[in-house]
Amino acid sequence: MTGPALGIAGPHVIAVIAGAPRSLSPRSWRCATLCLIAAWAFSMNADAQPIDVSVRREGERVIVDVSARVAADSEQAWSTLTDFDHMAEFLSDIKSSTVIAREGARLKVRQTGESRRGFLHFSFEAIRDVELLPEREIRSRFLSGSGFKSFEFVTRIIPVGKGVTAILQHGEYAPTAWVPPVIGASLIEDETRKQYGELIAEMLRRQAGASQKR
Repeated sequence: MTGPALGIAGPHVIAVIAGAPRSLSPRSWRCATLCLIAAWAFSMNADAQPIDVSVRREGERVIVDVSARVAADSEQAWSTLTDFDHMAEFLSDIKSSTVIAREGARLKVRQTGESRRGFLHFSFEAIRDVELLPEREIRSRFLSGSGFKSFEFVTRIIPVGKGVTAILQHGEYAPTAWVPPVIGASLIEDETRKQYGELIAEMLRRQAGASQKR
């Protein structure tokens, strides 16, 4: 759900954070923060493609903006971001993903998954309404599931040069559960960056396959 997203970088990201227990000791929070810093540093070194993630709170809402570039044609970016029936094959937090209804450019997608980050663990299921504007924009909103009052995403695919595509996503979540005030935003950033890293890896794989066929 963004991943997710997916609407790719899925809303399960914030659900994982909301699953954190309030009773953790200050020492546990310090350990979690150190783990987060280590994971962030690793992801910054590991990602060959730039992925910028911004997370902020406005009341009960969490607002996430993502900007990424990939050395792949917009066709490969679009096919990856809309391949809902196969997302469990290339997104590690997604256990199942299925288009359950289709009417023209409008889909209903059911996804289940499981995320772990240190002491945090969350299993989720969500049904979302997805509107496709080929091959430019994906609009996704929450229909049913647990852990959220609402979520909405808009993901845009923009060709910016020969063989280079920009991906811009804006998402807003209203979780039903508590979100840790200090490390919550940082954990959401980390999980979102990880999910986009997996998406970009799949786009590059598809681009390589398409290039070999030419």
